[in-house]
Amino acid sequence: MTEIGIFNYPGAQQAALHGLTDLFTVASTISQEHGGPRVGVSHWTLQDLSSPANLAALIVPGTMAGLPPFPGMEHSTDWLHKLHGRGVTLCSVCGGAFVLASSGLLNGRTVTTHWMFAQRLQELYPALRVDSDKLIIEDGELITAGGVMAWVDLGLKLVYRFLGPTVTLHTARFFLVDPAGREQRFYNSFTPNLNHGDELVLQIQHWLQQNYAEAHSVSALAERTQMSERTFLRRFQKATGLKPTEYLQSLRVGKAREALEFSKDSVNQIAWKVGYEDPGAFRKIFQRLIGLSPGYYRRRFAVGLN
Repeated sequence: MTEIGIFNYPGAQQAALHGLTDLFTVASTISQEHGGPRVGVSHWTLQDLSSPANLAALIVPGTMAGLPPFPGMEHSTDWLHKLHGRGVTLCSVCGGAFVLASSGLLNGRTVTTHWMFAQRLQELYPALRVDSDKLIIEDGELITAGGVMAWVDLGLKLVYRFLGPTVTLHTARFFLVDPAGREQRFYNSFTPNLNHGDELVLQIQHWLQQNYAEAHSVSALAERTQMSERTFLRRFQKATGLKPTEYLQSLRVGKAREALEFSKDSVNQIAWKVGYEDPGAFRKIFQRLIGLSPGYYRRRFAVGLN
């Protein structure tokens, strides 16, 4: 039997802990009905770290109690290193990435976490690379999953690894979830950084929020701040993490998403309203940033318009 452990650390999301337990239990039952192997599930607390652990994988759930690590979590670092040294696959969901990152095991790896925590994770642990567009990143013996509910995707990923594709498909059907790959950027909303302390850049951000549909050259934006174009570019990118054109694109696409979800305007009308004279260019930018076409995004996420 393959055993999967779930780390029930202080503050761990209990919905993920019990949901994963149910998911693996159902997958095991389906597998055995088809004559296949089964997986067992065990829960581990800080008090259990000295116990023998014959695990194939360990999952660190997210948390609803602020970002870990919490007091006492420093004792888990050696335990995680020992498990990793034995070949145990280490996995995290959402804020659980902070637990794995604090151990140093994610250094040099590309990982994901909830898009709202991505910048903080990167700031605290600069030796890793955060890609919050991805809902799940599988990097051999390390797997990280993004959003709060990404434990479903992670669970199915491990079912696929240990029990195979047929059991994965049947398990997904049982829970009425889509087994196909999703991306976090489908759900990620553009939240500009407004706490950087650069007042001139902040003024431009506030102005763009009101005038996003107008044409804005970098030179015109620089002129509004009475800075040289070169200085403006440097300060804007340092403060926001984006070039002015990238910032404006993200702002416009965010407004377009709202219109696609809540209005009946055509895609071409929406493109024009958010500042794009060429609907084709709008569609390409939307697809690049969101990962879906505007039409498909509307079909999937429109609210009460059917």
